[in-house]
Amino acid sequence: MSENTTFVYGKSRFDQNTFFGRFRHFLDVIDPSTLFVTEKRLQGCVELLEHFKHGTLPPGVTDAQLWQAQKIKQAIIHPDTGDKIIMPFRMSGFIPFGTPVVVGLLLPNQTLVTTIFWQWLNQSHNACVNYCNRNASKPAPASTFFQGYLGAVTSAVSIAVGLNVLIQKANHFSPATRLLVQRFIPFPAVATANVFNVVLMRHSELSDGISVLDDNGNVVGTSKVAARHALMETALTRVVLPMPILVLPPMVMTALEKLPLLKRHRRLVLPIHSLVCLAAFGLALPLAISLFPQMSQINVSQLEPEIAMATDCKLVTYNKGL
Repeated sequence: MSENTTFVYGKSRFDQNTFFGRFRHFLDVIDPSTLFVTEKRLQGCVELLEHFKHGTLPPGVTDAQLWQAQKIKQAIIHPDTGDKIIMPFRMSGFIPFGTPVVVGLLLPNQTLVTTIFWQWLNQSHNACVNYCNRNASKPAPASTFFQGYLGAVTSAVSIAVGLNVLIQKANHFSPATRLLVQRFIPFPAVATANVFNVVLMRHSELSDGISVLDDNGNVVGTSKVAARHALMETALTRVVLPMPILVLPPMVMTALEKLPLLKRHRRLVLPIHSLVCLAAFGLALPLAISLFPQMSQINVSQLEPEIAMATDCKLVTYNKGL
């Protein structure tokens, strides 16, 4: 995994053509310490990067300071709109704000009401994260958000409730087996709903297309083909993301709850469960979003003919979104 020591504006320190390079890059993107950056510090980072762009850097500024400034800016400010992303909906806020919801999703002995509540809360958070980290090179009306939100929440709740009802009626399962199966129900429900969520929250990209850029970062056209690729890649990360989060904790907790310590002290189950979920989330998020680079490339020959005519580049770049 090669690391750039010399600062390059707008590029990652790590090789985005390798999985490990992307993994290291996205560890920076999801670093929760950026949630505590003050407005003054953020403005200082933005100004430092502007000085670099215009060749007016003050003397003594190091490459390490420039990389840190770019990391902070990329964690907080949307690359297309230039607006600040609300803290709970940043990628750096996904784990801290999402872990309590994951714990709730995986609580045993769920009732119909609690199943609906936790699925609604999870997909509400996901919908806002998807919308705030979308490709925003083309403006989308607020109605797009609400349509996607309703579709995503409805699909998640329907799948989860349907599976729960199915398990309740499966009388031939022993109580232990039923409990185990119930613990794994959130995964198919969440994975399917996550795909609906991404597609519904960002469906305007499919109809309007997204901007594709040449080697110099200039927009050469708007492509619906690139939009399809962006959505497919993002949807795939949302299927992979809940695998470790929703599959590992039930397996670990089933084993841990057999220990004499947890049998004697049942009050320890919830805090240990929460720590297991936090560890699984911390592992799953960078692994899932590292599957594809955020700034993806596509061969011009795969795109619309008018884009091929508008540029001499063989490859163009688009913001996949996160």
